[in-house]
Amino acid sequence: MAVKQGVSVLLLLLALFVSVSATVFTLQNSCGYTVWPGTLSGNGAAVLGDGGFALSPGSSIQLPAPPGWSGRFWARTGCNFDSSGNGKCTTGDCGGTLKCSGGGAPPVTLAEFTLGSSNNDKDFYDVSLVDGYNMKMGVRVLGGTGDCQYAGCVSDLNGNCPVDLQVVDSGLVVACMSACAKYNAPEFCCTGDHATPETCSPTQYSEMFKNACPTAYSYAYDDASSTCTCTGSDYLITFCPTGS
Repeated sequence: MAVKQGVSVLLLLLALFVSVSATVFTLQNSCGYTVWPGTLSGNGAAVLGDGGFALSPGSSIQLPAPPGWSGRFWARTGCNFDSSGNGKCTTGDCGGTLKCSGGGAPPVTLAEFTLGSSNNDKDFYDVSLVDGYNMKMGVRVLGGTGDCQYAGCVSDLNGNCPVDLQVVDSGLVVACMSACAKYNAPEFCCTGDHATPETCSPTQYSEMFKNACPTAYSYAYDDASSTCTCTGSDYLITFCPTGS
């Protein structure tokens, strides 16, 4: 009996430690329509939210992540899944399944995180338009210490997307491609002779993204104004935020 009690106490203490150490991501849908968030974990980290799920207008969900977790979140739109979770999405599709095992198909707005391995280590996070844009997204820090700035894109880039980058469905612009995805040229993709920060400069396309969303990544080497840090915080990820 004493051994069993000792094991129970140990498991309880372990559970309390995990709960204290976990970072909580709150995903909130402020859109007027359902979105289907996708999640992707890196480096063998825990899969959050089974990889993907539906999130109705006005609702939210909390996903705890262990220390050291890294990965990304995005929103899928225009999805239609059957009872087995098979189907497709107009934007952000991840292989035709509700529960993603891979990333979202560009163009898609991304929220990216690398959490510190302890409560005293910095988290790194950003909102990226490097893979294009499909909807507004914002990341707000809840608690924490350090710079802890807001990251996001609260502008409607679909309404201002250059014609050559537009993704159109049923007569509506549903996403805005990156110039790299459209033209696959080294100067847009920061590859080949343009594979360093010194040789890959902003372009007219990335500057359009940057002007609309100053705190979001606009191209591969847009680090200085787009990588955010915070220590010991939780995060609110909002789809269709109304402001920063």
